[in-house]
Amino acid sequence: MKILVEVTHPAHVHFFRNPLRIWSDQGHQLKITSREKDCTTRLLDQMEIEHEVLSSQGPKGLPSMMSEFAERNRQLYKVVKRFRPDVLCAVGGIWAAQTGFAARRPSVIFYDTEDARLQNFLTYPFASRVCVPNCYRGWTPNNRTIRYRGYHELSYLDQRFFTPDRDIAIQNGLSPNKQNFLIRTVAWGASHDIGIDGWNRNTLRSVVKNLSDLGHVLISSEGEIPAELESYRYQGDMDKLHHVLAFCSLYVGESATIASEAVVLGVPAVYAAPAYRSYVYDQEKRYGLARYVSTPSIDSIMLAVNDLLGKTSASIMKAHKKMIEESANVSETICANVVEAALCES
Repeated sequence: MKILVEVTHPAHVHFFRNPLRIWSDQGHQLKITSREKDCTTRLLDQMEIEHEVLSSQGPKGLPSMMSEFAERNRQLYKVVKRFRPDVLCAVGGIWAAQTGFAARRPSVIFYDTEDARLQNFLTYPFASRVCVPNCYRGWTPNNRTIRYRGYHELSYLDQRFFTPDRDIAIQNGLSPNKQNFLIRTVAWGASHDIGIDGWNRNTLRSVVKNLSDLGHVLISSEGEIPAELESYRYQGDMDKLHHVLAFCSLYVGESATIASEAVVLGVPAVYAAPAYRSYVYDQEKRYGLARYVSTPSIDSIMLAVNDLLGKTSASIMKAHKKMIEESANVSETICANVVEAALCES
């Protein structure tokens, strides 16, 4: 079977890492099409995953997005005609769904972001299957939606597939003798981010100051940060960040994905951004391992930080164990749905 996998964001590299290995072991022929966005292609190269770059993320704004949208659809259609896949798959998947529909090839789209309304409107009607976590609260097409127990991040951070290494974490910036805190700021340049602004500089400065009084702070940022905070910037390898995160006492930031990664690793997380994510909300309500701060300010963020830091190690471990027990093997779910979609449409 021929499987085409669209990888257009750094998180998608991780999401498909284990499925790619499983499909390869099963003898399927794979084609990965990538996109120049943040460290996406660098991660693929570091993991020695062969890929073909089809487009690059341009400047922030709708005109740039529309230009890339059209060009990538053209380039992907050419690849589909050349490779002739039995199925296409992607996270978000606007290009995979539309190109698959145009080329009469089935597509399987995985997603977990409800407020990407424009993207979902342009994607879901064209997809053969839409796979979402049980906690997903957005619209999905009738009779073409598959739900699963768990979260996207379990595809690559499930303890069956990932074992954190403290030595690797220390080599990449973890302090061996202090509490560690990871902060993440994002660029808010995706299609579902239009109209959303992130933390202001004073908020970032204040969060860093408060956390640095408690331990060692690392900042992972998609863009510029104040010059006086550059010494806190994460300097390690991006593909080693999960080893560092796993040994932190707390994550705080604007990235919902990294918040969920932290929780999946058993690390409490504060997601502070005006963009709703059902999976973080679910992790807060079901397991108490996250806090969603919808209106970020230094006071609201630190209230959430102090709340989570007040939890005992025993209570965190118990909640994490419950979450793992209640979740599916997400990698196997991904693999099975893609293969089944190809077989059903053949």
